[in-house]
Amino acid sequence: MLEEIEALAERIKGAERALAALTRTDDRVARLRQIPGVGLMSSTALVASVGNPHRFPSARHLSSWLGLTPSERSCGHRRRLGRISKQGDCYLRMLLVHGARSVLAHAKRLARAGQELDSLQRWAASLEQRVGHNKATCALANKLARLCWATWTGGQDYRPRAP
Repeated sequence: MLEEIEALAERIKGAERALAALTRTDDRVARLRQIPGVGLMSSTALVASVGNPHRFPSARHLSSWLGLTPSERSCGHRRRLGRISKQGDCYLRMLLVHGARSVLAHAKRLARAGQELDSLQRWAASLEQRVGHNKATCALANKLARLCWATWTGGQDYRPRAP
C-alpha cells in the first residue's frame, strides 16, 4: 500500500509539473495565482471553465455561476438569505472553498504568532469570530471568486491592501 501511495504521489507531482509547464506563459493564470488561496489547480481550472470572463457582467454573476452566493427567499419588505445555492460548477467551487480554508488557517497562524494581517485576512478572521468557521469559509470563497473576476477582467495584478 505504501508503494502504491508513493507511486500515486509521483504521478500527481508529474501532472502538476506538466500543468505548470503548459501554463508558464499564460498571463491569465499568473495573474490569478497572485490571489491568496488561488493556486495552480484553481487558476487553470478557472481559465479553462470560464473562458471569457467578460460574459459575466459583474463579479457577483461569476460567483453565482459557481454556486457561491446565498439562495434568496425574499418578499416585498424582508430580505431572507439562505444557504449557498451550490448550483454551479462543483469542482471550481470545491477548489475555491479549499483555498479559502487555507487563507483562513494562515490568518489564524499569523494572529497566534502576533504578526500583522493584511486586509483580506483581517476581514476573514473577524467574520469567523462573528458567524463561525464554515460560513466564513464560504464567504471568503465568494470573495476570492470576485477577486478573480476583478483581476482577470481589469488586466491588473492583485494588490493586497496594506495592514
